[in-house]
Amino acid sequence: MKKIFHIAGLAVVAALAALPCFAADSAVLRNGFSIRHERRQVIGTVTRLYLSNDNASFVDIPTAEIDHFEAAPVEAAKAEPDIPSPGKVTAPQLALQPKSVAPAVDLNEVVRAASGTYNLDPDLVNSVIRAESGFNVRAVSPKGAQGLMQLMPQTASHLGVQNILDPKANVEGGTRYLRELLERYNFDLVKALAAYNAGPQRVEQYGGVPPYYETKAYVARIVRDYNKKIAAKNAAQLTAKKTAANKSPTTHASHPAGSNVKVQAKASTALSDGSN
Repeated sequence: MKKIFHIAGLAVVAALAALPCFAADSAVLRNGFSIRHERRQVIGTVTRLYLSNDNASFVDIPTAEIDHFEAAPVEAAKAEPDIPSPGKVTAPQLALQPKSVAPAVDLNEVVRAASGTYNLDPDLVNSVIRAESGFNVRAVSPKGAQGLMQLMPQTASHLGVQNILDPKANVEGGTRYLRELLERYNFDLVKALAAYNAGPQRVEQYGGVPPYYETKAYVARIVRDYNKKIAAKNAAQLTAKKTAANKSPTTHASHPAGSNVKVQAKASTALSDGSN
């Protein structure tokens, strides 16, 4: 009977995922994580969660890993609420009482915060997380790597991560480690990703990506996923510029400021070295 309910539950999740999401929702995963998104789309066995209105940033989650969807909490109003008379409790006041249930951790916010701290593209960090753990907070590899960004215990200790399975600590530590590797290899993304997977010693031993099938496939998977996001972001920006140009009656033929910057679809050129 439980198996029937489980199958029915997955069917409901798939049906809900197929519906358009017109307001910010949260996808609550089976591991307890939640991902805030603007809209979603089912593509084969995965559900694509668009993190922004321009559809430039997104993550692909296996549909079977999504427990349910719920409305994202509305941001609190900035204005101060009216203070009722002492001893008098009103209905609005009751509605403002804090809830005892702890809010789920928002992966989007966790990645954005860590990426901002270490000056990396959140889309790159999301691509690494997807390849490392498939967004499974409790993922543990046969070699002992743990958490969303699959940190080895000794690496986590070096990075000062005390609770390796804590999502915030794990993503913060993994993002810091990725930044360190990028700086070590002069922002060569391919070498940095190879070192993240196989270790810096192997990259330096072979002068680049080591001849391991797992490492080669790992690097290719992340670069492909990240480039896809860059292409979508560039397309969205180009569409926005064309729309703005069509709406402006005073558009001139001269190039706007900054138009001499070439659009790069290669992941290795889309990183910031922190010099700006």
